[in-house]
Amino acid sequence: MKLGHLNVPGDCARISPILKRIGDKWAVLIILVLSEKPKRFNALRREIESISQRMLTVNLRALERDGLVRRTVHPTVPPQVEYALTELGADLVPHVFALCEWSAHNLERIEAAQLAHDSARAERA
Repeated sequence: MKLGHLNVPGDCARISPILKRIGDKWAVLIILVLSEKPKRFNALRREIESISQRMLTVNLRALERDGLVRRTVHPTVPPQVEYALTELGADLVPHVFALCEWSAHNLERIEAAQLAHDSARAERA
């Protein structure tokens, strides 16, 4: 079956890891923060208050590997490292914003569906 450019199920195996990466809460927050302007590591960490240093490092490396984030080391003493979205990462931003907007718009409906599902399941138990 084909859906636009997507060949289902052939492309799904290749697309799933990408969706997992960009659907991760930390990746989404990093992308949204970097959409404003390039930031240094500690600035990112301050803006994403609940992220640990390790999780920020892991996610930045993964986003860099995927071509969404660029890491630039400035030759200062001590060296300063700055992170910015690549062209590919910037292309993703409107889609991330759209997904966030959709989530916020439908939050009450989703929570109501979850409550109804959980109640029905509890009654069957």
